[in-house]
This record gives sequence, structure tokens and C-alpha cells, in this order.
Amino acid sequence: MNQVNAAVAAGTWTGLPFLYSWGANAQGQLGLGNITYYSSPKQVGSLTNWSVIGVVFGANTLAVKTDGTLWTWGRNQAGQLGLGNTTYYSSPKQVGALTAWSSIAGGTSHTLSIKTDGTLWSWGNGGVGKLGLGNTTSYSSPKQVGALTNWSKIACGTLHSIAVKTDGTLWTWGGNVYGQLGLGDTVARSSPVQVGGLTTWLTIAGGHYYTLAIKTDGTLWSWGQNDSGQLGLGTLTYYSSPKQVGSLTTWSKIGGGGAHTNVSKTDGTLWAWGKNNQGQLGLGNTTYYSSPKQIGALTAWSSVLGGQLFTIATKTDGTLWAWGYNGSGALGLGNTTNYSSPKQIGASTAWLKIGIGNDTSVAIKTT
Repeated sequence: MNQVNAAVAAGTWTGLPFLYSWGANAQGQLGLGNITYYSSPKQVGSLTNWSVIGVVFGANTLAVKTDGTLWTWGRNQAGQLGLGNTTYYSSPKQVGALTAWSSIAGGTSHTLSIKTDGTLWSWGNGGVGKLGLGNTTSYSSPKQVGALTNWSKIACGTLHSIAVKTDGTLWTWGGNVYGQLGLGDTVARSSPVQVGGLTTWLTIAGGHYYTLAIKTDGTLWSWGQNDSGQLGLGTLTYYSSPKQVGSLTTWSKIGGGGAHTNVSKTDGTLWAWGKNNQGQLGLGNTTYYSSPKQIGALTAWSSVLGGQLFTIATKTDGTLWAWGYNGSGALGLGNTTNYSSPKQIGASTAWLKIGIGNDTSVAIKTT
């Protein structure tokens, strides 16, 4: 059962799930049929069956509907939309005719997706092996990664890919110049390689050139590039193997950004560290931090995601918040002013799920 249908079954919200987008739009990544920038949320079409939104590091958007169909739009110079061509589209286009897509994630120019049968698929720019297909070839249509049917979760960095299997093992591939694959070296891989031998990996996220993960025991781990302190280890040292962030066992959800990190705890508090030149940490300043710092004192944060230089998050009351760089209107506040503390987007309490691109935001809201 997908998230939207599960919510309906549980009676946790009412209304229909509409898709909204805002921010930069030079490549048509807002899906609004134009290349106009918008600084406030705009509804994408009139459909009410959106379920899952992708997290990408490029100028394209990925989404899955409740019927299991996959839709993409925006930049497509490397075929990352999966449509069999390199044409840019400013409105949603269906990828094939299948109704079995489950989750979706994208790097700068490559895409990963898992089907309901547990198979893993990739397409787009295959440079440095980030498609996991054993080569560096680019493909503009989905290609299956191996033959396994036990893939569970996926995430992307700019040039690398991350996945967890149903057995709790962690796998990475692609670019590795900063050690972001966690394999103890800086050698690129073109096929999935297991990170260590543990079977306790639970949640993953990719920053531009670094990786974050939470284990089943609630501990938080990071590795890769660390020039802005984005690993949260109190240093600026790069690491090519997983390193534990502190000793806490209460980490819950991760939102890696360009070079900043936001993570929530099980108590609903929100924490941030790393690059902060545009206030993207939400701490009321532009100071960089290499260790976790709490954003305010609230215990009501639900989900969080980081873009290139900004952050968006939801609270348990269904409100939507944003902070950081806003030159493209990606904060959705009706202006292009930067904010270094969380600001609420509108007054709605019906925001259900968020997605993000480099300078764009996407969200599902019920009515």
C-alpha cells in the first residue's frame, strides 16, 4: 500500500492529493507548461492522484502516481527523464506504460527507480558508472540493474548512487573522488558494491558529494566530502568509510543538501550542520557548523529535505516551512528574499509530502 492510500485507509487526512511546484523553471522543471519562475506554489495540472515525489540534484522532476505510473519533466540532456530521447519537457510525461513503479530518486543527470516487485532500474547519464549497469554508457530509457528483486530504498548524490536492500545491507556505486561511496577508497564503481557487511542500514540520503545513513539502532553515519563540515563530525576531514555522528541513537529522518545537512530526531526536533552561506541551516545566521545544531526548540518536525542552498520541511500539523537561498523563489514565500530561519509557506495545514531539486520545490497537498 502506498503512502497516499495508506493515509486514506487510516483516516489520517481527507481530500485529494494535488501536486504543487515553485522556484526556478528555466528547464521546465516545474511542470507548468512554461519556463516562468514562480515564488509561490502553483498547482501542476488538475490531477488528484499523485503519490511519491523524487529528490533530485538537477533541473528535472520525478513523480509517481497512486496507480503506479511514473512521470517526469524538465531537463533531459542526458536522457534522465527516461522517455527514450533527450528532449526537454515543461509538462509531465509518462515513462512507458507500466503501473508498477514504487520509488524514485535522481542525481544531476541520472535517475534511479524501484518497482513494486523489488527490481531496480536506472537511466540517464552513465558517466563514472553511476547507473550501476557495469559500464559508463548513457541510456534514455529505463534499464534494469542486475536481476535481484530485493531492493528497498534508493538515493542519489550528484554523481553517485545509494541503495538499501530488504535484508538491511547498504550498496553504492558511481563517482567516488571524495570517498562518497563509503568503500574505503576513492575509486569509482560501475556496479553496486556492498558497504561493509552490516545488515542494519535503515534510511539513506545523498548530498552532492557525500552520503548519510541511519541504522536500525537510530545511530547516524556519514562519509565523503566534508569541506563545509557537512558530515557533522566536528572536523573538515574527508572520510571514505562510514563514521558515526556523535553517539545518539535517536536520529529519524535525513535531508542531505548541496553541502548542508538537516536531520530530525525521534522526539521531533530538527538539527542542521554544514554550509550556511545563505542561511540554509535555519539557525538565524550564516555561520558554518561542523557539528549538529538544533533549529529552535520545537518538537513537531515531520520531514525535511535540502536543496542546493535551501531547505524545506513539514511539521506534524501539516504546515510547510522553508529557509535559505531564495533567489529563484524556491522558498515559496512570494518573494526572492533569503531567510536564515524557518518561514511558513502560506497557511495550509494539508501538506502531505515534499520533494526537491537544486533550486525548485515540489509538494503534494490535499484539499
